[in-house]
Amino acid sequence: MNAKSVVIYTLNMLRSKPWFLLTQCSLLLSLSLAALPTAAKAGVLVNSLTIPGESTDKIPGSGANVNRLGLFSDLYYDRHQNVYYSLVDRGPGGGTISYNTRVQKLSLNVDAQTGAIGDFKLLDTILFTKNGENFNGLNPKALNGDSAKLGLSFDPEGFVVAPNGNFYVSDEYGPSINEFSPSGVFIRSLTTPDNLIPKQGSTPNFVDGRPTITTGRQDNRGFEGATLSPDGSKLFAMLQDPLVNEGNPDGRRSRNIRIVEFDTKTGKSTAQYLYQLENIAEINDRIPGTTDDFGPNAQGRNIGISAITALNDKEFLVLERDNRGIGVDDPKGTNPVGSKRVFKISLAGATNVQNISLAGTNALPNGVTPVNKSLFLDIAGLLQTAGMKIPEKLEGLAIGPKLKDGSYAVLVGTDNDFSVTQNSSDVQFDVCTGGTQVALDAGCPTGQTLIPTFLYSFKVSGDELKGFVPSSKVPEPTATAGLALLGLSGWLLKRKKGQSV
Repeated sequence: MNAKSVVIYTLNMLRSKPWFLLTQCSLLLSLSLAALPTAAKAGVLVNSLTIPGESTDKIPGSGANVNRLGLFSDLYYDRHQNVYYSLVDRGPGGGTISYNTRVQKLSLNVDAQTGAIGDFKLLDTILFTKNGENFNGLNPKALNGDSAKLGLSFDPEGFVVAPNGNFYVSDEYGPSINEFSPSGVFIRSLTTPDNLIPKQGSTPNFVDGRPTITTGRQDNRGFEGATLSPDGSKLFAMLQDPLVNEGNPDGRRSRNIRIVEFDTKTGKSTAQYLYQLENIAEINDRIPGTTDDFGPNAQGRNIGISAITALNDKEFLVLERDNRGIGVDDPKGTNPVGSKRVFKISLAGATNVQNISLAGTNALPNGVTPVNKSLFLDIAGLLQTAGMKIPEKLEGLAIGPKLKDGSYAVLVGTDNDFSVTQNSSDVQFDVCTGGTQVALDAGCPTGQTLIPTFLYSFKVSGDELKGFVPSSKVPEPTATAGLALLGLSGWLLKRKKGQSV
């Protein structure tokens, strides 16, 4: 059949059988869609929990600096025990008020079909201690009278449970990684690479910022996240923002954040990799108009990461965010949000920059490849679509239980800063949801409450989490093994005494 015949045939079919056009159009559409690459299955927001700001933890007493419930500076799901750990940071007061640092142990119901969360319960409050003394959220100068001495000064931000049940907790002040027993007793510190330690000349300074410190992590921008490889042999810690000296003119204008790999057996670092923050121009493009755009010096300061969690030895989820949204500085959430996103990253092919400096440059040196990065969850977009306001400090990230259809619940929690702010004289005030500031522990006006904490559940397909390897667990001795060991001990004792067996 030639072209002319095809045209005549088609016209005749359209006159006699109008449905022919619909059939052919449907066929063409199906063929066109089949030819397109399959789109990734995005996560969906399932539901959220609101935890009142007035809640308290298990420490006896009352008051913001005693036992007000702080949550989700990090979040970890122990799938072997089906419990959650919610890390608390340095406490109310921004490092100027005494606060014993701690982690909260929680239970949570996750619906196996839908991934909906509910029935939040506080199980235990575990204080961090060393030689019978508490680690404290006071900054090193306030605690020790010396900016160069870290001591028990501690700003916990990243948390993970090792296969043997011990805790690894990352800290912003050092930056440092400490290992604790399950009861919170200090075991050891891993060795922080020298290029990360904040220094004033050649002297450590764990308190001040630029321009006083000239090298190392930016002030209040230390190890914001920590995670372990599934077998527990490697720990990965991530700075919140670029080093103070790695940028032009400083780290505030850089996109390049260091991920540090540690050998947990030796406690020493073995590699460093570069993660690049989203470009500030792309973030500004998501903000309506230009008045509220972030300036160029916000790139490596107001944009940063909040958490990292391992999928396997090479792949991770990273929570990246700006510093806008509902919080103590903006209780009504009036400022436009630019970025609250989770990215999936891979170390495969990334350059080990352990011995490479980026001092004075915002660009990557020749031959240096950063980690591969792709969008995993657009949290801000999903919350906006659901008609929900966006909190500022989305900081806790955990891969929750596997659901019956093979998908996973991915949980994200917020840090409400205890709903406390302070003035230049370190006098504290409670911040209420309507924007009112009142005396500490005085109670909010009628119709207002302290700023709550939020926990969100997102359902993510198994395809999106393909390659996820849950953490391993050290097997506990069985009763049979224990009896066998006891029998062997008796046999050896008899042999030692010369008795027959």
